[in-house]
Amino acid sequence: MKKSGNLKIIGWREWIGLPDLGVERIKVKVDSGARTCALHASKIRYSEDETGQVWVSFLAHASKKPKRAQAKLLAQRVVKSSMGHATLRPVIMTRLKIGDEEWETEVTLINRDPMGFRMLLGRQSLKKRFLIHPSRSFIQSKDEI
Repeated sequence: MKKSGNLKIIGWREWIGLPDLGVERIKVKVDSGARTCALHASKIRYSEDETGQVWVSFLAHASKKPKRAQAKLLAQRVVKSSMGHATLRPVIMTRLKIGDEEWETEVTLINRDPMGFRMLLGRQSLKKRFLIHPSRSFIQSKDEI
């Protein structure tokens, strides 16, 4: 595990896990230009439980076979893409695991079909945890998450 001061070094792409969503491995692009994380999701549906809590269910496209996942809806936010298009996205809070680090973070759900990576790891999630090495990949990734 590489470190710089108190911060670990992370590559520009890594393998991570999303344990709360049942996603063992997903390849992410570490994107300091993105404020929040964005996960490729489809068939997004909203429901309300008996207490009034709104839930969002969706297909998480982490591998060739999408996985049905569910999480409490934290918010809905307008997010502007790198191409300048603004979309209203559901926001969830979920655990994220990179190497031996694990913490909760906000993730927006969006169809990322045309994009090269199924998930972006935004700067808010990395803050006070990692420094990005722009020319290295999979520094924190292990064969098994």
